Amino acid sequence: MDKPIMSAGPHIHSKDNSRRIMLDVILALLPACVAAVWIFGMKALWILLTCCLAAVFAEALFCVITRKSLTVSDLSAVVTGLLLGLNLSTNVPLWQCAVGSVFAIVVVKCLFGGLGRNFANPAITARIFMLLAFSAVAGGAMPQGVDAVSSATPLELLGKGATEELPSLLDMFLGLRGGAIGETCVLALILGGGYLILRKVIRWQVPAIFIGTVFVLSLIFEGSFQLALYQTLGGGLFLGAIFMATDYASTPLSLRAKMLFALGCGILTVVIRQFFSYPEGVSFSILCMNILSPYLERLTRVKPLGGV
Repeated sequence: MDKPIMSAGPHIHSKDNSRRIMLDVILALLPACVAAVWIFGMKALWILLTCCLAAVFAEALFCVITRKSLTVSDLSAVVTGLLLGLNLSTNVPLWQCAVGSVFAIVVVKCLFGGLGRNFANPAITARIFMLLAFSAVAGGAMPQGVDAVSSATPLELLGKGATEELPSLLDMFLGLRGGAIGETCVLALILGGGYLILRKVIRWQVPAIFIGTVFVLSLIFEGSFQLALYQTLGGGLFLGAIFMATDYASTPLSLRAKMLFALGCGILTVVIRQFFSYPEGVSFSILCMNILSPYLERLTRVKPLGGV
């Protein structure tokens, strides 16, 4: 009998393939990348290029050392590099960006078997690794040419109760505030998310439930519609909900399980923001729910008709 062919989905009955899906994600991320360079300057471009090149090089080198066929052509390493770069601020040195990309590809992805076999999102895990290892990752950079009362991010200002120093909601939406280079411009992220939904790459329920849960719970905790909007627009909520909570490999398969996954991400995000020392909880919440994904799948499993 011939040896069965093992590969990451989608498979023969799908009109798409992994490369096509990754290309769609890259195209969807382009508005956020352009906005990042426009808002934060050329340093943002160097961070994105460094993360992408380091990710591609790390995957190629791993394949050569382990004598496996090269897999960089599926573009998944480029997606990981882009997502990690967009989750960093311009305060992060380039060598740390490269270290984070290598960690994401080698430790989180390749050592678990490659594309489709990683238990957690590589970019999210690498960001948390960098957050714990390097102090520069914890801070957010300010846009170039913007006069700000404080260099703190909006979530840090909310945590301190300094609401008078918050930027306007319009600036929050357009990205004229401090933070990671890819998380600030909500408009660009929504455009990318809309493209992925139209292309049927992601389901709209996941980002909608994730973002909606954060807004509702923030409204309860803050007691203010305006402050709940700041909590929703602040941090990396839209970036995480649209591009990382929808990852195929590290999230459940069924729609019901995906919806529970998104709900859990939203609850954990607000809990971390309200009760822990970190002002941002999106990365930690997605990683925690990645670990719980198999249990959510089992919990929502439908018994076949006539099955035991």
